[in-house]
Amino acid sequence: MNKRMHFSLQDALFIGFCATLLVALKSMLRLKLGLSGHSMFLMTFFYLICYGVVGRLGAITACGLLSGVVAMILSVGKGGPLILVKFALPALAMDLSLIVLLGLFTLRWRCITVGLVGCLAWAMKGWVEDLLLGMTMQVALVQFGLSMLKGGAFTVLAASLVPPILERLRSHDLLGDNLKSKGKI
Repeated sequence: MNKRMHFSLQDALFIGFCATLLVALKSMLRLKLGLSGHSMFLMTFFYLICYGVVGRLGAITACGLLSGVVAMILSVGKGGPLILVKFALPALAMDLSLIVLLGLFTLRWRCITVGLVGCLAWAMKGWVEDLLLGMTMQVALVQFGLSMLKGGAFTVLAASLVPPILERLRSHDLLGDNLKSKGKI
């Protein structure tokens, strides 16, 4: 039971790389697509890549918290200090779902399921915001459903891109030995 949850320097650098690249791409690609949920594409992709390479529980949460701090410092997006919640809440939900789903599905379905759990947390954050703004329950639920549907589509797209990338990294021996021996990929 004396399991340590520390990251090596290589793992910490990769988590920082993923977090910084996520915020940089999000700020550079401030596309006005008119679709809610397109931010879930980048979040899901980088969080799952981060977990796939680092291979430890807590990597997604660390990446989400670091992304939120970087976004807050660089004032990316709207919300001020609440931007930290926007990045950290889906990351925490994804990490918690990995505890339950660790060996249940193949890598592709596990990525999609974990991504959809993160999308659910992201949509619930929007639902709570809508209720705090004074929307009626029915309108807030419709907004929640639309956010979940649109964000879910982007999440599934991003999550389905992760397994081929991880397989390619593994085939070129760019992943650490800890993932190969644990059978996580």
